[in-house]
Amino acid sequence: NVEDDAQIEATFETISQQWGKIDILIHCLAYAGKEELSGDFSNISRQGFSRALDISTYSLTKLAGAAKPMMTNGGSIVTLTYLGGVKVIPNYNLMGIAKAGLEMSVRYLAAEMGQNNIRVNAISAGPIRTLASSAVGGILDMIHHVEEVAPLRRTVTQLEVGNAAAFLCSDLASGITGQVLYVDAGYEIMGM
Repeated sequence: NVEDDAQIEATFETISQQWGKIDILIHCLAYAGKEELSGDFSNISRQGFSRALDISTYSLTKLAGAAKPMMTNGGSIVTLTYLGGVKVIPNYNLMGIAKAGLEMSVRYLAAEMGQNNIRVNAISAGPIRTLASSAVGGILDMIHHVEEVAPLRRTVTQLEVGNAAAFLCSDLASGITGQVLYVDAGYEIMGM
């Protein structure tokens, strides 16, 4: 439960006792109440706003801070974001704000942790049919739009996103930090 600092600390204490160190942290979680994703943006609730940012954004900072002392030989932290953090996406509302904050957190964490040879990056994947994406209204329309407009004329697969994460965690990406890597079949570059 990333809303519970004691659980986070206990988890990393257990990891420390069992393995001593870690090399990689993958942050792949987000939450916003379904009622906060659609409708008028100005009607999102204060409680929903706070909870979405706590779980979706602040959790990266807290987990990275807990992992940092265990990344004694450097390492890689990767999180997942989405285009809705930089552009308005229908039915994404509050999650767009959370992803914008997450992407800025990547930059601040990269600036802090670079001196410890810890790289922090994000992957912005295109829309993929998953249980989580099913909460976003109109997801199938978004997928079809990407298939028509993206330069590769398709969406990406979970495997392609995983391959990008493996790359960012490997020595092949040793000079990359503080970046958002778009793995979206080229959709992000399109103007319309």
